Amino acid sequence: MDEALLRSLTPSVLGILVRRGATFAAAEDAVQDALVEAVRVWPADPPRDPKGWLVTVAWRRFLDTTRADVARRRREDLVDEEPPPGPTPSVDDTLQLYFLCAHPSLTPSSAVALTLRAVGGLTTRQIAHAYLVPEATMAQRISRAKRTVSGVRFDQPGDVATVLRVLYLVFNEGYSGDVDLAAEAIRLTRQLAAVIDHPEVAGLLALMLLHHARRASRTAADGSLVPLAHQDRSRWDTTSIAEGIRILQAALARDRLGEYQAQAAIAALHADAPTAEETDWVQIVEWYDELTRLTDSPVVRLNRAVAVGEADGPRAGLAALATLDDSLPRHTAVAAYLHERDGDLATAARLYVEAARRASNLAERDHLTRQAARLNARR
Repeated sequence: MDEALLRSLTPSVLGILVRRGATFAAAEDAVQDALVEAVRVWPADPPRDPKGWLVTVAWRRFLDTTRADVARRRREDLVDEEPPPGPTPSVDDTLQLYFLCAHPSLTPSSAVALTLRAVGGLTTRQIAHAYLVPEATMAQRISRAKRTVSGVRFDQPGDVATVLRVLYLVFNEGYSGDVDLAAEAIRLTRQLAAVIDHPEVAGLLALMLLHHARRASRTAADGSLVPLAHQDRSRWDTTSIAEGIRILQAALARDRLGEYQAQAAIAALHADAPTAEETDWVQIVEWYDELTRLTDSPVVRLNRAVAVGEADGPRAGLAALATLDDSLPRHTAVAAYLHERDGDLATAARLYVEAARRASNLAERDHLTRQAARLNARR
């Protein structure tokens, strides 16, 4: 059974049912029933037209469900609309599904879950395992999301920025369970890039590829974090880096700069440096200036302070850091690093300990604690 084929057909089949009059929730249930039937039937009797087969079976499942309702007259009309056998016209509704799943009325977590379910074709169990929550909890979240968007017109214009933000959230979840969400985000973004010509879609895809290329070197054998400067660059995926840079260059050539293109440009400069010492920090600061102009994000300004510390020295970095709110996540960790670079090991060790207490996850806490211990051992 070709699961990849089933997943690739899911958005288009779902879109056809919605255009024929099914609500989003009813269409999604019918398509899932059709996929289960395909898993049962296709190994012994594969169809000549897989998409047409799925549309026909899903539509019949929808009609069977509709017949259980009280609107008998409407049910009879729907029966007459059953699609005829034969090849199904090639109409790709993937883009509309992205916009529907990233509807502004949904919370970010609900939008991510619905995107993975409806566009990604993942099961509720897979999504629940990826987010480390009970399957029943995820099922309720997805059901609420479907109810929220059930009355939304399928042909309403969508917001590309919202769709990209949802995909960015999926990518940042990384890997946690039996579904690699980083790889899934790349797959979905490739899919989006195939149906919409937008430089920021290309920028996000390039950013994902460039970050994902370094994944194998980000942790040591014992699970501890490895900072970028100490990563084994021979383990970086050069094929993904080359593809990411190629996609980025094509996007930048269109002269419609956006935040994902700027982030990808920074990632490309890191990926292009043979060693950490050869990193072009001056150009990275320039890209952070562009990114600050585009987003005015405190987190971007925090990362810029690190880059300034590398390009112009740690005291310049500390001066840039002093203009920011010290309650920002990672602010204390950045201060510790810059003080260490400046030779003030006592202050750096104290700040590493404080940053470890504020860390949001165990891996980061362990890393910062090790940094403090390393400096205390040198004093």
